Amino acid sequence: MIDTLRKQTRGRNIAVVFLYCDYQTQKDQSAVNMIGSLVRQVSLRPQRIPSGIKRAFDQSKQEGGDGLQLPDMVKLFVQVIGSIEVVYLCVDAVDEVLPQYRLEFLRALRQIIQDAPNVRLFLTGRPYVRAELDKHLTKRALAIHIVADQGDITRYLNQKMDDDDDQDPGLMTDDLKDNIMKTMLEKPSEM
Repeated sequence: MIDTLRKQTRGRNIAVVFLYCDYQTQKDQSAVNMIGSLVRQVSLRPQRIPSGIKRAFDQSKQEGGDGLQLPDMVKLFVQVIGSIEVVYLCVDAVDEVLPQYRLEFLRALRQIIQDAPNVRLFLTGRPYVRAELDKHLTKRALAIHIVADQGDITRYLNQKMDDDDDQDPGLMTDDLKDNIMKTMLEKPSEM
């Protein structure tokens, strides 16, 4: 999706920023780090760091702080995107953010979409986080429930195994391919 958005918006005053939340790096996914990542992505867009961002970080360090706090980071993000026509902010697997960080992160996103009408928010996550999203973000959001289709999974697995076989012929026997397919299709809820 990110690649498609970037292709469709190339050459226009539109930014596509994203976060991939990952259970393996949950400890690093604090709200301030994630919003900071968005600030960095937008700041590097013109291939130079805007002076306002550099000034804010320098001032924070001069005041003896460890860095900008979340409210400052949110304000900075909103300021930096102010001249951009549309900002697509995509967050994949919001359910992977630790619960103690997720609440703060969702509140930060709410503040961003309130203060920056040019932001279009796209979130993905497992169904159990929907109640949190509804509570902390707007209830006007469109929810699309996507369920894995057995046919799609089968085609994907066959393609991947064929690619592997092309790279190293004979590595995978037909029995191994059948076993992989059977195992993956039996337990789709655990993937």
